[in-house]
Amino acid sequence: MKTDHFEPRILAFLCNWCAYAAADLSGVSRIQYPPQLRVIRVMCSASVSFHHVLKAFQRGVDGVFIGG
Repeated sequence: MKTDHFEPRILAFLCNWCAYAAADLSGVSRIQYPPQLRVIRVMCSASVSFHHVLKAFQRGVDGVFIGG
């Protein structure tokens, strides 16, 4: 019996002042998040363009998270 386990690749754009600070605190607290999550720090979540999201999907990312 073969079981395929799907692990989505997620790209996260995190605001430097809000969401990235939380991700940084989890690292300091030694709480791990999944290795399939890639974090990109941006100065503001409003600066993430729709083109960035489309480019991520074109390069094979399964999901995009914008945290602010």
